[in-house]
Formats: sequence, C-alpha cells, structure tokens
Amino acid sequence: MIVNTGKLAGRTLFITGASRGIGKAIALKAAQDGANIVVAAKTAQAHPKLPGTIYTAAAEIEAAGGKALPCIVDVRDEDAVRAAIKSAVDKFGGIDIVVNNASAISLTPTEQTDMKRYDLMHNINTRGTFLVSKECIPYLKKSNHAHILNISPPLNMNPLWFGNHVAYTMAKYGMSMCVLGMAREFKGDNIAINALWPRTAIYTAAMEMLTGKESDQFSRKPEIMSDAAYAILCKEPRNCSGNFYIDDEILKAEGVTDFKQYACVPENADKLMADFFLDVEPEKLIEFAAEGSHAASLKKSAEPAGKIEGLFKKIESLLSDEIISKTRAVYEFNVKGDEAGIWFADLKNGAGKVGKGKPPVDADATLTMDSKHFFDMFSGKLKPASAFMTGKLKIKGDLQKAMKLEKLMGGLKAKL
Repeated sequence: MIVNTGKLAGRTLFITGASRGIGKAIALKAAQDGANIVVAAKTAQAHPKLPGTIYTAAAEIEAAGGKALPCIVDVRDEDAVRAAIKSAVDKFGGIDIVVNNASAISLTPTEQTDMKRYDLMHNINTRGTFLVSKECIPYLKKSNHAHILNISPPLNMNPLWFGNHVAYTMAKYGMSMCVLGMAREFKGDNIAINALWPRTAIYTAAMEMLTGKESDQFSRKPEIMSDAAYAILCKEPRNCSGNFYIDDEILKAEGVTDFKQYACVPENADKLMADFFLDVEPEKLIEFAAEGSHAASLKKSAEPAGKIEGLFKKIESLLSDEIISKTRAVYEFNVKGDEAGIWFADLKNGAGKVGKGKPPVDADATLTMDSKHFFDMFSGKLKPASAFMTGKLKIKGDLQKAMKLEKLMGGLKAKL
C-alpha cells in the first residue's frame, strides 16, 4: 500500500460521486492526510440497493482525520455544481484538486440503448466532467498544487471497445478527451490534468449490481484506485500532466510490490477480470502478485470437434434443486462458428431442462458466442464476466442473470 505522507494536508478536494465506491475510497485516503473533502454526489437519502449517502461518507471522512463538506450535486445540473463550488470556496478558501469520478454505465448495443439512457451517460460522464472542470478551473489557477483527475480510460481506438457498447464507450472516452484537450489548453497554468483507470474489475456496489455478488471473487478492492490516485495527486503538478495512468502501473513505479493485498479474495489474485478498454489477449491478463509483477496466461483450450452437444448433456446431468433455486433464469445460447446452433437451459421452471433450439419460454438472457470459446467458458477456463468484458461474449437481456452461470460452470469443470 501507499503510506500517507501528509502532502495533501489542508488541501481541498472536490470529488464527484464520493458517497461510495472509488470516489469515497479516494476521499478517505486524502482525509488521512488531513485534507478537506467536498463530497459532491446525489445521494442524500439511503438508496435501497446502494449503500452510503453524502452524510455517511462525510462522517467517515472526518473520522479518518479530514474535514468534510457534503453537497447534494447532480453533475448534470449547472446551478447545483456552481452552488457546491461556491460552498467549498466559502468554507475552505479555495479548491486545489478535482476528481471527476461520477459516472453512469449501460453496456447495451446500439439497438438496445434507449435515448434516455444514452443521454444519462453522456450528460453525467462527458458533460458532467467538462462542467465541473470548467467551473473549478478559476480556483485551480490560484492554487499552488492544482490537479484534475478523471476516472476514465486511455483513448484506445480498437473497434473491440466500440462494437459491443458504443454509447458507453463514447461517454467514457469523452471524459478522457477532456484530459487530452485540457492538459494542452492549461499547460501554462500549472494545473496537472490526468486520467486514472483500473487494470482489473474493481468491486463496488455498481459492479455488484452489474455482474452480481460473485464478481468480488475476481475483482480488486477500491483501495488500489485510492492508493494510485493519492500517488498521482501528491506529484508536483508541472511535472505530470496529460497522462493516462493505470492503477497498478503507477503503484509499481512508486515501489509497491505486494498487489495480492488489493484482491478481494487473495487466493484469486492471479485470476482477476480485466477491465474494459485495455488491450489484453482474451485469455491473458497481466497480474501483480506478492513477489512483484508476473504475466499469468490462461492457456487457450481448443474446443474438441463435435463436443458442444455433449457439453449440454453434461450440463443437463448437473441440474439440481439447488442450482434451480440459486439461478432462477432461462438462457438461450446462440453458438456461432464450427458447431453453430441454438441451445437453451431452463434453470427456472420445474426440475429444469436443457435442449437444442429455442427455449420453451421467453429467455431472461441470450448469450451469443463463437463455439471455439464456448467450450472454454463452460469448462471453467474462461469466466463469463471476462468473456463479456473482452468482447468474446455478447449478452442480450438480464446481465446479472447471465453472470449467475458461474456456479453451474464451476460444477461442470470437475466433470470435463
């Protein structure tokens, strides 16, 4: 971990989306230095599915040694943003650091993306980042330690990252384009403007809602992002601007060697899901373990010809009351390639059923995948979340229910 140095003592950080997750983790790390934190987020009352409010976050910040100003802010609302900035300046005398963390996600293809969801992502991610940065820049120019840090990915033009969810990609890349443009625009104003992105999936309430509770098994904790953000925000602004940092790369450069500590499940530290927008081979993910960095390659397993039908027979043999009760979903599998065909698994009704063709009832989720990867996924060599995040697997329908297949695959692995 990165040890606090006190370099952010007395500095004022304006952090969007700081009521939970990565934003709150960054706030708590800075608070340990005695920083002032503006908790700029929408959640004033507890959400039934998402823990934390601006007030509970503020209490944690003050308990950690910082000073907090909770502000109800929807980053789409210009008046609310300006009011929060004014309150911050009135209370703390200025703003030194902005962390644009608030974000919205919808991993839907073009035809399944309604314009309300499209507008939400673009108005929060791109427009919100631009607005908050724009309104804070006059105060950042007065600071002797000015930073803007956007939680956004490197600008990667690989079509893979556009083909499955172009609307979301554009919205996140908008945040990154703010880094690219503003770093050049304000080069002479001694404001460091950078981006930070995780190597792997980070387990937050949003990730749990997206991929289910099981995703913690193959994710890192938000603390890896807060440690990386702290390392960046402590740097001299004139020496670091216009960078697209990756969390474990910046920490390795700072001398961190034990990355196992950041895994939610330490024994799975070499089986983590890659995050979006970073080019890794589908079954390869750069891992960092206790001894330092090493490359962990999951070997490609060639699908034995003619085995897809046998695979589904094995799936049927695994059906049990426990699997049905825990899954409660109907799946349609659209298999492409050498063994193309449509299959289904009803893990919701009666004793369950597996067969060829369309399911007898409407599917909760339709999974489309090439047969050469399908066998690997169902034999446990390729996790569905990793397959989805690297573009191998396309999902239409209920994403959470699709990710519940993990348990079935675990049972199947032992029989193959």
